[in-house]
This record gives sequence, structure tokens and C-alpha cells, in this order.
Amino acid sequence: MGRRILISGASGLVGTALVAAFQHAGDEVLALQRSSSQAQTPWWNPSEGKVELGPIGALDAVIHLAGNSIAEGRWTKAQKERIVNSRVDGTELLCKAITSLPTPPKTLISASAVGFYGNRHQETLDEQSSLGTGFLAEVCSKWESATALAEDSNIRVVHSRIGVVLDPKGGALKKMLTPFRLGIGGRLGPGTQYMSWLSLRDIVGMMDFLIDNPALSGPVNLVSPHPVQNRELTQLLGKALHRPTFLPLPAMVLRALFGEMAEEIFLASTRAVPSKLLQAGYEFQDPELSDYLGTQF
Repeated sequence: MGRRILISGASGLVGTALVAAFQHAGDEVLALQRSSSQAQTPWWNPSEGKVELGPIGALDAVIHLAGNSIAEGRWTKAQKERIVNSRVDGTELLCKAITSLPTPPKTLISASAVGFYGNRHQETLDEQSSLGTGFLAEVCSKWESATALAEDSNIRVVHSRIGVVLDPKGGALKKMLTPFRLGIGGRLGPGTQYMSWLSLRDIVGMMDFLIDNPALSGPVNLVSPHPVQNRELTQLLGKALHRPTFLPLPAMVLRALFGEMAEEIFLASTRAVPSKLLQAGYEFQDPELSDYLGTQF
């Protein structure tokens, strides 16, 4: 028999892929809907502190992905508060709901990000590496701490520290395609900053692997084993699209356009590796960015 899995953020790029893959495998997937109608369960409204799971029955796993985008608009004080609150309040609300079930789920996989490590330049980072500095590190730290109730209730909690998911259908790669196809793509700032990336099908595979491997808990880096520098990404994407990549975007321009967000999203260097997944035997489908981009266009 298939597994029963509850997913928040099921309508996003990753959530949509997870729902399709799990259903194809014969699992029963329940999407936590954002709705004010109690006739449709499960539903929630995190901003109002409301959640209704209904008679949901036993769950094998909960995958919690929901949270406001970190890359929409400049980071004003109000925007930063929304980013933090959407993750902390939503996670605490969901944990309260699932721990109150007659049969709590076996596993909670709660999203986090490699932003936990902050800007670490050339340092190689695994799950044992310390918390970094900056706004994103603060967000991730609070986000992970918000699962305390589930951990105290003996639910296996995995903090999935997700890298940059590259897929032509959405996210960072989709936004990059237009300028690169127009021949005006180029490196960002110095280009030496590392990006910890992964493909959409690998994040699906990793989530599936995490559900079925009870020995994995706590922080787990969901990234390719081969992070790349921005200048390498630029060259590989230009090659895949058969376009030149000779127009760099200077750091001072990025700072003028995006402020603090530029420092932490575009210019910060995070060289994370998936030590726990490798040790547990996960087999990557897209370990190398050159091979992956070569199959996408």
C-alpha cells in the first residue's frame, strides 16, 4: 500500500512536482489548502492562526514547504517581518495541529535553506557547520527552531536545508532565461561566489528518500554534491543556450537595485555539500550542472 503524505505549499514549483511524483508512485497525497471554507479539509490560514485537518487519519509523513518568497521586492522592515512570520508562525501552527492528532505522523520534513550558513566565501559547509550571520541565517535558525513541539512529541523531524532549485519551469533558472536568451546574461559581481544548487527531480528524489530512511533526522543539506561558482554557472548556461555571456552585472549595481537582498542572495557565497545524503546512500540523478543544463534546452 502507498504512503499517506500531507504537503503544505503544494502549489509551488517543488510542491507540484512532489504531488505528481508521489501520486504516480501510488501514494495518497493531501494538500494543505489555503481556504476559509471548513467544508474543504485539510485547510489553513496561517496569518489568522487557523488550521483544520479534519478526520485526516494516520499520516506517514508531513512535508512543510509553505512560506513567503524571499526574493519579491526589496527587504523593507515590513517585508522582512512577513518573511520571518510566515515561516515561524506557520511552522508552529502546523506542528501544534499534527501533534494534536489521535495518531501523529511518523515524520515531519520541514523546509529550511542553505541560507542558514550565511556568506562563507570558499568554506565547504556540511550539516555540522555552524550558523552564519545575516538576515537569511536568522530566518533559517528561527524556522528550524519552530519545529520544537514536533520534536518534543517524538516525531522524527528533518530540517531540509534546500539549495537553489534549478528548473526551466520556475524559480531562479526561469528568471535567468530571458536575459541569457537575449544575449545580455553575465556573471553577477565578482562571479567567484558559490551557489549550492539541485535539480527539481533530485529534490523530489531526496524528499522520497528522507521519508523512507528513519535514520536521517535534524539538518540535511538538499544540494548537489558539486556546488558551482557564479561565473561557472554563467558560462554553462550560455553554452547550453548558445548565447554569449560577456555582460557582467557589477556588485554596486546589484546593491543599488536590491539593497540588502543583493548581498545575501546574489553576492553571498554558500558552498554546501550533502554529506548526510551521501553517507546514507542517496543516488543523485543530476550531480553535475554541466550535464544537467545540457539536457534542459
